Amino acid sequence: MNKSLALLTSLLFLPACQTTRTVTLVGMTDYHSHAVPFYSEGEPGQGGVARALAFLREAKTHPDTLVVSGGDTLNKGVPTWSDEYGCVEWPWFNELLDVMALGNHDLDYGAETFERCRAGIQYPLLCANLVRADGAPYFQVEGRPYLVREVGGVRLGFFALAGPDMQRLVKAENLPAGTRWTDAKEAARAMVGALRNEEHVDAVVLIGHQLREDDEALAREVPGIDVIMGSHSHYRGELRVIPGTRTYYLSPYQYLAYLSEVRLHFRGRTLERVEGGLVKLDGSKREDAETAAKVGELQRALVAKRPERFEVLGRLTKPLRDEGLSTGESEVGIWATEVLRRAAGAHAFFATSAGFRAGLPAGNVTVEDFYGAIPYRNVVVTAELTGAQLADWVALSESKAGTDGYSQRSGVRYEVRDGRVEGLQVLKDPNDPRAGYEPVKPETTYRVATTDFQAFVAAGYKEALSKARNVRRTELDVHELLKAALRTGATEAPPRDTASH
Repeated sequence: MNKSLALLTSLLFLPACQTTRTVTLVGMTDYHSHAVPFYSEGEPGQGGVARALAFLREAKTHPDTLVVSGGDTLNKGVPTWSDEYGCVEWPWFNELLDVMALGNHDLDYGAETFERCRAGIQYPLLCANLVRADGAPYFQVEGRPYLVREVGGVRLGFFALAGPDMQRLVKAENLPAGTRWTDAKEAARAMVGALRNEEHVDAVVLIGHQLREDDEALAREVPGIDVIMGSHSHYRGELRVIPGTRTYYLSPYQYLAYLSEVRLHFRGRTLERVEGGLVKLDGSKREDAETAAKVGELQRALVAKRPERFEVLGRLTKPLRDEGLSTGESEVGIWATEVLRRAAGAHAFFATSAGFRAGLPAGNVTVEDFYGAIPYRNVVVTAELTGAQLADWVALSESKAGTDGYSQRSGVRYEVRDGRVEGLQVLKDPNDPRAGYEPVKPETTYRVATTDFQAFVAAGYKEALSKARNVRRTELDVHELLKAALRTGATEAPPRDTASH
């Protein structure tokens, strides 16, 4: 080939090599049957499935857009909608959702109910490390435990898995018969390897379902994941790169209050940059009229059938907001832990932020409002900790700042400087908070209380409490104590004297 012909050939191929393409990913997660707009982040009327569907339908008019779900579409017990209507919404997302991850709550009603729900949808479900007896993944798309989609000449690979926390939360009897979990990290390595080396995809996306801290650890240990669509932690986080990796991460909070929107920019088949963020589904976003009418009709029928869930428990003169749940400055957390601390007669009370899912609005608070804010049943556990053990417990909580494992608390106060707890103080007299606080003494014994979830299930805390003395599961029901406080008007959160960050 002479030089002129070679030059001409290179020029002919240059435009194709420099072609730029943008693929948009829209993500939802942790819907938990919140079909009706709800109170969130101090504002009423947030989210709602009618808004989400209107947004997704508009997004799907663009052929370069894919929609994914991180799972947890159901939630047994809360809201009542879930118990009454189950997965009625799943088919509403047909022709909109491209793929969905299995979430732990999707199995709340057992495998048989789950399979009936699955039969009504057209989009695939994924979970790479739920396997049959022979080791083959239970969920497959055309014989593969992942999904590959080609958009405008760009190949994207999607996979999902059950993180360690999800595996602990799903009851064994709710799993499909003959299935078991395998290690999430090993499954991720296999998925990334297959997508990169066999499918030759141009980008790899993890769509759920595990805690934020497990997502971050996975990104560091398993290179090759371009984007993680955060799920499970109910964390609200804008798009960022996980430190020490090339993996982008974002998480759209919960209940369709937000959606994720990520734009992947390719030059040729090379991913050059990732942009995007969260879309708030507030009153400025239109609803799909047909869906809104359907939801309204079903909700009216629900109220008529289950009036006890919509009775008024009490009235708040001002809201108890949920902002700051993972940083220790949440009004609803401060109020709840103080009520529980007093009932337990403890120096201090702790409850993981995972136990709170919303704030409480000003005005009348219904039973449904209450369970929406504090959905999970717990009893109070008491124990005797030395001052040194109490300090270790508080340090453990601070190490989990920004995650579901962070503790709401009452009866202790301290400051955090450069990640270290300083000036830890505890109530002098559990029965008389007016006596004030005193510095924690390492050898002194303190009565500490928490929820049975934090005491016996939550990672790190259960190991810490195993070293305490006189650990006792009481008969004090967390829900009943807090509902009684609402009924009697004990609804003022104590002054904020906890950590400043």
